Amino acid sequence: MKLIKMSHSCVRLEKDGRVLVVDPGGFSEEDAAVGADAVLVTHEHPDHFDEGRLRTAMEANPAAEIWTLKAVADRISAAFPGRVHTVGHGDAFTAAGFDVQVHGELHAVIHPDIPRITNVGYLVDGGKLFHPGDALTVPDHPVETLMLPVMAPWNKISEVIDYVREVRPQRAYDIHDALLTDLARPIYDRQIGALGGSEHLRLAPGDAVRL
Repeated sequence: MKLIKMSHSCVRLEKDGRVLVVDPGGFSEEDAAVGADAVLVTHEHPDHFDEGRLRTAMEANPAAEIWTLKAVADRISAAFPGRVHTVGHGDAFTAAGFDVQVHGELHAVIHPDIPRITNVGYLVDGGKLFHPGDALTVPDHPVETLMLPVMAPWNKISEVIDYVREVRPQRAYDIHDALLTDLARPIYDRQIGALGGSEHLRLAPGDAVRL
């Protein structure tokens, strides 16, 4: 499997000539989902779900499909009949040749006065990779590569470190990093790397690794 980091929380996975894209939102590249055979969306916030980017991808590939939770599916399913699939915690499916399991139900708490929305995470190919969206969901399955929401309005670094400790992946790659300045990155790298208990890594947008 090839992992390509896009901006913010968007990642592209390639295997056997097929492409799976997760969370091509408004903070990611305009063409982040173009070329995808399947797209997964974790929740409705615009930095994870951008209707324009999804429409571009779906129109570029008439065979492309989307898997997402109901809040997103309700907004786009009419435009692409039969190509948008609603999923929730406990579901399992195959998308673009990748085996996917759904974990989690709610977005992390931003503030007690803000109602929580739904959020799902995606465990890919039996734990080879887990993308939690905007939650610190711990799947009931070993994880090799954790896509780590490193900096968000809803978390702090102690929670990020404890999340890595609880999931215990072989490695953790930063996502949800568009708000993290270059000045602060070394601090996060040092503390998560020293305290998380797993290999902590960072990719620039467009960088790729083999998993």
